[in-house]
Amino acid sequence: MRKTLFTLTAIALFLFGLTSVACAESVRLTYSSFFPPTHVQSRLAEQWCAEVEARTGKAVIIDFYPGGTLTKAKQTYDGVVEGISDIGQSCLAYSRGRFPVMAAVDLPMGYKNGVQATDVANAVYTKFSPAEFDDVQPMYFHAHGPGLLFTTEKPVRTLADLNGLKIRSTGNSAKLIEALGGTPVAQPMPASYQSLQKGVVDGSVHPMESNKGWKLGEVVRHCTLSDCVGYTTTFFVVMNKDKWAMISPENQQIILQINAEWALKHGQAWDEADAEGKEFLTSKGGDFIELEPAEAERWVKAAQPVLDGYAAGEGKAVDGQAVVDFIKGEMTKSP
Repeated sequence: MRKTLFTLTAIALFLFGLTSVACAESVRLTYSSFFPPTHVQSRLAEQWCAEVEARTGKAVIIDFYPGGTLTKAKQTYDGVVEGISDIGQSCLAYSRGRFPVMAAVDLPMGYKNGVQATDVANAVYTKFSPAEFDDVQPMYFHAHGPGLLFTTEKPVRTLADLNGLKIRSTGNSAKLIEALGGTPVAQPMPASYQSLQKGVVDGSVHPMESNKGWKLGEVVRHCTLSDCVGYTTTFFVVMNKDKWAMISPENQQIILQINAEWALKHGQAWDEADAEGKEFLTSKGGDFIELEPAEAERWVKAAQPVLDGYAAGEGKAVDGQAVVDFIKGEMTKSP
């Protein structure tokens, strides 16, 4: 009896030791995102957390906090740097001037879709390895399809129609609106619905998906198909550097592989959501305005100073023209 008891005790202690080691090796992280929990980009982020946990054998466990509950959109990046959250997802445009290299991706290049814009964003980071991200460990970037012009009351068919209109915009899209003759009003996406509903702004520039994803199709009526100057918004997923260092090299490689897969998933999701957003706006009685070819050329010409300004103005920090030229080259590779 004593021998059996001793054996069982030894086994119990051994198993407890294994459990303790496993727990000691596990890294538990928090992930902050401003996207609402029902948004497709939020669901993808949560799936990324589950995939990391599964493939690392629960050596890395991630608690996901959507809807800005942990850090608000504008504070997400600094929240990761300061350790308020371990991982964060938000967009670069909310920190205008802080990311001079990656900001070029948001220029009105005439993007066709989200997959193309996402490919460009990750290619730019890989090519230039900008020092602006030295205080975090980037996971990956993704970007939406062409940002278009939406208005609540006045349809915009020409540049003249845009004069005097207050348009919600951020980052380079604000520069675009100014170049086109409108008045940019800087606001994060979570504030857009009420601003449009209450008439604080006359319109917004955003991708088609936001009509459903953020319900903006309920408060805008007219869409100007301004894809000739289609900009994008680059989103980041970054991790606190100290927390990244706590993850084993083997599991870091696993996460990097997942990152490559998920960037593409995000780009594809943006395009699928664009189609749904267009259907949603249509169901709410929205209309779509095609620019006449000559008018589209005027829009492209009016937007050119935004590209030129970046190429010349960013020269103190980076070779802006080299970044713009690289983006143009990458755009020809993507569908």
